[in-house]
Amino acid sequence: MMTVSIESPRTLPQRRGVNWEKWGWIYMRASGVILVVLIFGHLFVNLMVGDGVHAIDFAFVAGKWADPFWIVWDTLLLFLALIHGANGMRTIINDYAQKPSTRRVLSWALAGATVILLILGALVIFTFDPCPAGSPADLLPKFCGDIN
Repeated sequence: MMTVSIESPRTLPQRRGVNWEKWGWIYMRASGVILVVLIFGHLFVNLMVGDGVHAIDFAFVAGKWADPFWIVWDTLLLFLALIHGANGMRTIINDYAQKPSTRRVLSWALAGATVILLILGALVIFTFDPCPAGSPADLLPKFCGDIN
């Protein structure tokens, strides 16, 4: 009679390297908590302070982005929210894409779209000109003065 020993089902083989799934899980929790603060702060400033939604125009955004605090705030909001959403989509792709080739193509497409959107969003924030030449003075923020 031959005896066969079976490993305990709770014993997992030790893998070497970084556990990306664990770090993705931790990122989702940490970024989610930070995003709650960033989003509610964003909504409060844009909707509750001053004239609320009726005050949001080019001058409002230019006034906000003239302050480095709001540039950092909105950049954090952009990066954390976009990466948080992409990580969630990555999880959905891993759960539902049956074939490895489909999973690979979708994951690369998602990564490419995420990188492109992060670059475009950062360009908008960091190259924004609050006082563009030739603009009507009534649309510009007060700190621009007469630039025409």
